[in-house]
Amino acid sequence: MASTSGRARPRSIEPVFDVVLGIDPGVSRCGYGAVSRDGSRFTATLCGVIRTSPAEPLPNRLALLAAELDALIAETRPVAIAVERVLFQVNARTAMSVGQASGLALAIAGREHIPVVQYSPNEVKLAVAGDGGADKREVGEMVARLLGLREVPGPADVADALALAVCHWWRVPLQAAVAADTRGGSRLEAAIAAAVQRERSDR
Repeated sequence: MASTSGRARPRSIEPVFDVVLGIDPGVSRCGYGAVSRDGSRFTATLCGVIRTSPAEPLPNRLALLAAELDALIAETRPVAIAVERVLFQVNARTAMSVGQASGLALAIAGREHIPVVQYSPNEVKLAVAGDGGADKREVGEMVARLLGLREVPGPADVADALALAVCHWWRVPLQAAVAADTRGGSRLEAAIAAAVQRERSDR
């Protein structure tokens, strides 16, 4: 089967620290972003888009996407994978495409015994931009700022994937703290907002 994918790689650095891989699922375009963390410093180690051609039969496209995800996980060796949770799509075809790609990512993570977590778009926006209603431009700008990039990563699939990885890095220590706290979720959201505000103040 001829390859119909292309992976743009704005940055590719051998990871020194643990890496979280963010996946913005889609069959035509599947964004990915690997982010490492050293204290409060985030670094994009790899990012880009896996593309498949609509002219190819769907089984071939899914097989190609699975192969690319396999290679990506082998290359980045993530300690966790963060995938966007599919909540609602007005376009049924888009919802199906996102669901199929998401299912592949989850299955591959499970097979490789890599912890995988799903975040809703609002959770990602809150963690990265401090506002669950932030638009894509605001999220992209904050991703560039947090990762020290000279420009907003594009296309939007890439920025969203990097945002998913950053979101997971924010949430992991906070989720551990909340697990030991009887007050639960509301404390978590307040802690995320406070952490984002501190990051903005430090820069």
